[in-house]
Amino acid sequence: MPGDIPEIGIVLQGGMYNGVMRALKLLGLADVWGATRVPLHVLNVTYPLVDADLVAFCATKKAVLVVEEGQPEFIEQALNTILRRADVQARIHGKGALPMAGEYTATVLIDGIRAFIAAAMPALLDEMTPPPDARPLLASETVQALAPVVPPRPPSFCTGCPERPIFSAMTLVQKELGPHHIAADIGCHLFSINPPFNLGTTTMGYGLGASSAAAFQVKAKKRSISVMGDGGFWHNGLLNGVGNAVFNKHDGVVVLVDNHYSAATGGQDILSSRADNATRSTQHPIEDAVKGVGAKWVRRIDRTYDVAKMRDTLHEALTTEEAGPKIIIASSECMLNRQRREKPLFNAAVKRGERMVKPRFGVDEDICTGDHACIRLSGCPSLSVKDSGDPLKEDPVAAIDNSCVGCGNCGEVSEAAVLCPSFYRADIVHNPSGWDRFVSGIRTAVIGWLQRRRDTNRLALA
Repeated sequence: MPGDIPEIGIVLQGGMYNGVMRALKLLGLADVWGATRVPLHVLNVTYPLVDADLVAFCATKKAVLVVEEGQPEFIEQALNTILRRADVQARIHGKGALPMAGEYTATVLIDGIRAFIAAAMPALLDEMTPPPDARPLLASETVQALAPVVPPRPPSFCTGCPERPIFSAMTLVQKELGPHHIAADIGCHLFSINPPFNLGTTTMGYGLGASSAAAFQVKAKKRSISVMGDGGFWHNGLLNGVGNAVFNKHDGVVVLVDNHYSAATGGQDILSSRADNATRSTQHPIEDAVKGVGAKWVRRIDRTYDVAKMRDTLHEALTTEEAGPKIIIASSECMLNRQRREKPLFNAAVKRGERMVKPRFGVDEDICTGDHACIRLSGCPSLSVKDSGDPLKEDPVAAIDNSCVGCGNCGEVSEAAVLCPSFYRADIVHNPSGWDRFVSGIRTAVIGWLQRRRDTNRLALA
């Protein structure tokens, strides 16, 4: 991307583009439409590097900043080699102006770009806009006082995510059998390492969950558990993970999370996707693949929200006398993709006047004790707390907000853990029929009569 300051430039990874543009905008060196004063060379593909393009970009520059997350600085080293071989004398800045490790947020990039400009072209500092800095505000006494009051909310699964009940079941099993070594994997399921689950001991790489667990190929009282998504499974987990476990007679448990898509990267179709795809071959079951490489103990659960079944299947896998790898395929569709598909169809049907039913879940405040075990075992973003309104209940009761998608996981968790009967399901009927209205009228009348009857027997304080 060209700019009007030819003396300097920025070479950046494609994934860093939005952050760099945000930082340049706050520094007064770009606008909201993507027009930048500092020339940019965006590497949407970082390997292999195209030497001629980089030489052409840097040939007229006095200094170039390399924005590259992670370490070591592979691109920075390669760029130095490429330019020196071409006798291009542009000075390369990278780690130093920017931190060696950590996430390059907008604040980090603002500091790094400003440090780069101060070293390479200090006269430009007078033309830059002082950017907003949230750090003094965050360090203020007022904000710091909120820390012990406002609970932290770490990244977690989406509302209704079918992977959440898998780890609820795993938590329940470990409460009975004790802690196990759990090898995590790259993907949405990596959120299980955060509260409320706090599961996962090691993480190696995409599709390497089962491979890392195989390192514990020793006789032990407890089997290791590895978790792998369907994207990682087809990437390299079928051979490196399951095939390796079969060949080496690994006695661990492999949980394959089959949510119908490569969900963590945007919902792309993969071999095991259920959808028809005009240009790709889909609908190849994971179950057939693992049996094809020799797995004998294979269980498939087609509704992960059944927490009790998930718990019992995990318990069986961890306690069975059968040797060799135990494969559990936990399958339910990614809720984000499901909502993207179903919501427009649902709304269109309602507009056409069709009778449509949407399930919603709630908590009976009179029954809820305020134990909040449902939240600790689920962690769903739609679960919250509120004041009970009862002076005899000091603890707030659980509550479900309007972001609920009706997956039923909270109630399933409560049922599996034998916690409480306070969860209930209510069906919202759009365009109700005459029979729906008649039944609703009868129910309302009966419930109203019972409520009035109960109120007459209650003690009332004057």
